[in-house]
Amino acid sequence: MNKEHKPGTLVNYRGRDWIVMPSDDEEVLNIKPLGGSDHEITGVYLPLKISGQEITNTEIKYPLNKDIGDFESAKLLFHASRLSFRNAAGPFRCMGKLSFRPRSYQIVPLVMSLKQEVTRLLIADDVGVGKTVEALMILKEAMERGEVERFAIICLPHLCEQWKSELKDKLDIDAEIIRSSTLGNLERRTLDQNKSVFKEFPYQVISIDYIKQSSKKGIFLTDCPEFIVVDEAHSCALPAGAKSKTQQQRYNLLHDIAENEKRHLLLLTATPHSGKDEEFRSLLGLLNKKFDKLDFENITPQQRKELSTYFVQRKRANIKRWLNEDTPFPERETKEIGYKLNTAYKNFYVEVLNFAQKITQKGENNAKGLSHYWAALALLRGVMSSPQAGLEMLKARREKQLVFDDIPETNPVFNSEDNDSDVVETDLMEQLELQTEDITTIDSLIQQVEQLMSLKNDQKAKIAVDQVKQWVNDGVYPIIFCRYIATAKYLGELLKSALPKSIDVQTITSEFADEQRKEMIDAMGKSEKRVLIATDCLSEGINLQEHFTAVLHYDLPWNPNRLEQREGRVDRYGQPADLVYAYLIWGEDNPIDTVVLKVLIKKVRDIQKATGVSIVIGDDNKSIMDTVMRELLLDPSKANFSANQTEIDFGDEISNIDKLITNQLEQAKQKAEKLRSIFAHESIDPKTIEAELKEVDEVIGDVTTVEQFVVQSCRTLGATVTKDKLGYNLDPFNLPEHLKRILPKVDNIPLSFASPTPRGRVYIGRNHKFVEQLAQLIMALAFEPKAGVGHIARAAVIQSESVQKRTTIVQFRVRNVIKEVNRNRELIAEEMYLWGYAGSLDNKEILDYTACKNLLLEAQSAVNIPHERQQQLFDEVAETYSGLKNEVQTLSQERAIHLVESHSRFKELVGGRKFEAVHPVLPPDVMGIYVLMPKPKTL
Repeated sequence: MNKEHKPGTLVNYRGRDWIVMPSDDEEVLNIKPLGGSDHEITGVYLPLKISGQEITNTEIKYPLNKDIGDFESAKLLFHASRLSFRNAAGPFRCMGKLSFRPRSYQIVPLVMSLKQEVTRLLIADDVGVGKTVEALMILKEAMERGEVERFAIICLPHLCEQWKSELKDKLDIDAEIIRSSTLGNLERRTLDQNKSVFKEFPYQVISIDYIKQSSKKGIFLTDCPEFIVVDEAHSCALPAGAKSKTQQQRYNLLHDIAENEKRHLLLLTATPHSGKDEEFRSLLGLLNKKFDKLDFENITPQQRKELSTYFVQRKRANIKRWLNEDTPFPERETKEIGYKLNTAYKNFYVEVLNFAQKITQKGENNAKGLSHYWAALALLRGVMSSPQAGLEMLKARREKQLVFDDIPETNPVFNSEDNDSDVVETDLMEQLELQTEDITTIDSLIQQVEQLMSLKNDQKAKIAVDQVKQWVNDGVYPIIFCRYIATAKYLGELLKSALPKSIDVQTITSEFADEQRKEMIDAMGKSEKRVLIATDCLSEGINLQEHFTAVLHYDLPWNPNRLEQREGRVDRYGQPADLVYAYLIWGEDNPIDTVVLKVLIKKVRDIQKATGVSIVIGDDNKSIMDTVMRELLLDPSKANFSANQTEIDFGDEISNIDKLITNQLEQAKQKAEKLRSIFAHESIDPKTIEAELKEVDEVIGDVTTVEQFVVQSCRTLGATVTKDKLGYNLDPFNLPEHLKRILPKVDNIPLSFASPTPRGRVYIGRNHKFVEQLAQLIMALAFEPKAGVGHIARAAVIQSESVQKRTTIVQFRVRNVIKEVNRNRELIAEEMYLWGYAGSLDNKEILDYTACKNLLLEAQSAVNIPHERQQQLFDEVAETYSGLKNEVQTLSQERAIHLVESHSRFKELVGGRKFEAVHPVLPPDVMGIYVLMPKPKTL
C-alpha cells in the first residue's frame, strides 16, 4: 500500500483530478479520474519519475460567490454526481455497475448468496422470470467484493453466444467463448504457451459438450476458476440408472468441479425435477453432499430449513405483484386451431397407416421387430408433420439399402423428442427389410405425397399461412415451431410465396451453426415485419422476446413440457409487448394429435391452472405414448378405419389410455405439490429487500433520476427534447460532438428510459455511455464553466415560499474506505449526501437528508434577487465555513459507520466475512452550497 497517497484521497496528475484506488503493488499507484469510469483507471509506476508529471494531493475547494448561478441547475449537479458513481455505498456493491435496474424479486437469490460463506445455489425460477439476471448479479457482487477474480459460464453449445452477449450488455464484461471452433485463436493469443486457455483468460463461456471430454476435462479442472455458473443444469443431472453416457459425462464434470468446497457454484434451470427424485438429488448433492441422500417423502423440518438456503424456486404467478411492484410479464392468449384433412390427404394417410401396420406385423416374426415398429411410428409422424417430411421418410427407404447391426435399447422416436433433434428419422426407414410388393407400395405413396405439397391439398399449411397473415397485418411478430427441418423448409417456402416480399421470412434449423442462428435473429430484429419458422433447436434457452410476440405450434410435441419451453421464448421477462400469443394447430382426424392434445396436454394444463403446480413429464410420458401408438394405431384389430370415416372411434381403448395418463399425472401432481411445499419458504423478508433497494436507489439514482437528469441536461445544453406516449424524442443538433457520436446518427432520436423498452426506442439506462459522458460533462461545467454552454451552479441564493427562515443546504460527496477483516483488501465506496440547517450555524435547526433533498428538487425561486444581494447573502454563509467543515466531517464519520453496517448486513447473519471502516476520506468534497431565503411577507 502506498503510504503517501492513500485510497480514496484526491490527487492531481497531468492537470487532472483523480481518485486514488486500492493497489496490491506498492510501486504502482492506481488512479481513476474524478467522476470517470472504471475503464479509465490508470496505473502509474511510481519509481519512474517524469519532470512536470508529479502527483500531488489536492481537494475540492468550497464554492465562492463567483460560483453563484441558477438554482435549477443545482439539481443537475446532484443527479450527475450520483449517476457517475460506480463504487457506490450501500449493501450491494454491484448495483452501481449494472446496466439495468433489477426488479425487487430478483434480489432474493443475491441476498441468499450473501448469507453463504461460499455461494452454492440452485435457482429454479419459472421460464422467463430472469434467472440469467439473478445469476449475473450474484457473480458481479462477488467480483466487486473481491471474492472472485475469474469465472466460467458452462452452458449448452447453442447458448454460448447469448451468454457472451448478456455479460457484455449487462455487466460490461468481455468474456471469451471456449470451444473447438475458438480454441486455435485463443491459443494464439495466449502469451505464455505453458498456460492453458482456462488460466489465461479470466472470464469464460464454455460449451459443456467441449469441456466434458476427457482430453479437456483434466486441464480445465486444474485451472478451474473460483466461480462457476451452470446453465440448463437439468441437462447435467445423473440419469436414473446412468444409461445416458452423454449426461453421465456432464454430471461427472460438475461433480468434480463441486469437489472443491471453496468453489462458488450456481446452477440454473427452470425444470429442476424430471419426475425422478434420484435425478433431482444428484443436482442438490452438487451443492452439498448431504443432500444426495434426502428422502423427500420423509423430509424433516431441519432438513427442509437447511435445503431452503440452497434452493430458490418461484412461479411467475407468485411474483407478478411482489412488493406491489409491477413486473414486466405479458399476458398470454392461447388458442387451439383444429383442421381436417381433405380427401386426397386422408386417402394418403389411410394407405400410410395400413402400410405401417403391415410392416409392424412383419416385424413381430423378425429379430428386428422393434426397428419395424419404430420405423412405422416415425413414418406416421413424418407424414402428419408435412408432405415433405413424409416424402423424405419414404425416399430414404426407396433409395438406400443400409444394414444396421446395433438395435437401440429405447425407442429413438421418443428419444429425439428430448434431445432437440429436428432431423427426420430416415435411418429408421432405411433399416426395414422389405419385399418387392412393399417397395411398390412405397413408390405409390411417393407419387401421392408429391401431389399434396400445396395450400390446396395441405389444410394444415393453409391454416398456418392464414393465421400468420392475420398476425402480420395486426403487427404481431410470430415464430412457427416445427418438428422437422423438412417441415420447416417446406412451410417457409409456402409462407414466402404467400406473404408480400416486404416481410422478412426466415427459416432457422440445426443446419445452421449457433453463431449463424444468432446473427440471423439479430438481423431479423431490424426488419419492420418478420416471420420466423424454426425447429426446436431454438426452443430452449434462447431469448427471442425482443423481436417476437407470438408462437404457433405447427407440430404438437409429444411432451407437454416442450410447449412451455417454446412459449417461454417470447413470454418472458423483458418482453416489451403487453400481450403475446400461443396458438397450436392440431389435426381433428389425426389420431396422434387427438390423444396428445385431448388426453395429455389439456390434462397437464388443467392441473397447472387449478393448482399452480408445473407437471414434469419424464420417461413416464414415453411409456404412455408407446402404449398409445401400439394399442391405438399399429394394431389393425383396434385401429381399423377408412378414408370415408369422419370420426375415429377407439372404443374402450381410448378410455383405458385416458385412465393410464390420468393416474400418471396424478402421481406427478402429488410429487410436485410436495416439492413445492418444501420450497415454498419465506426465508427472505420482502420488507428487507424493499428497504435495501430504496437505499441503493437513493445512492446511485433510480430510473426517474436518469430520466429527469438526461432530459433537463440536454435542454440545458441547447438540445430539443419533446415527450410522447412511449418516451421522448431528442433532436441532438446542439449537443457537443462527443455526445452526438454516442447516439444514432438521425435527426430525431426516439428515447425510452423504461425496461422493457418499446420497440423502435433507444434505451437509455443508468450505465449507458451517453448518461456516463453527460454526467461527466455536467460536473466538469460546474467546476470549469465554458462560454456558450449552460452554467451549472455550485452556489445559488433564492427567495422561496418553501422556507420560513434562512436555510442553507450543503451538497457533498463522501468517500469511505472499508477493509475486510483478516484480509488486506480495501474497497472504496462513494455516495452523495445532503445536510442543511435553518437559521444561523450557531443557533441552527438541523435538516436531515430527506428534508434537504425535497428542498433541493422542489423549491422554486419566487422573487428575483439582485446579483449583488445574492453575493452578500452567500458571503455571510461563507464566513462560517470553518464551523461548517466540522459539521460535514462529523457526518462523514457517521456515514462510514453506516456503510460498514450495510455492507456486512447479510454476511454477519451466518458468520461470514465482516468489514471495518479504515477511514472516511477527509475532507469530503463539498460540491455545492445553496441558500434559500424566505419570501418577504406582503403588508
